Amino acid sequence: MKCPICKRPVSFGDPAMPFCSERCKLVDLANWAEEKYVIATPLSLDELADLDIPPEDEESNR
Repeated sequence: MKCPICKRPVSFGDPAMPFCSERCKLVDLANWAEEKYVIATPLSLDELADLDIPPEDEESNR
């Protein structure tokens, strides 16, 4: 597994897991605090209708 911040390898027994170090853990926390990460919400039916996406062909799903 790789650290999501610096991409260094991380072992499953590492105390900072999934990060490689306390520094990367704090960088990630700061990113959340500065709202650099966003958890997306599902689109409402009105928002989906506004996208104007043509319906899928039923035969292509088989």
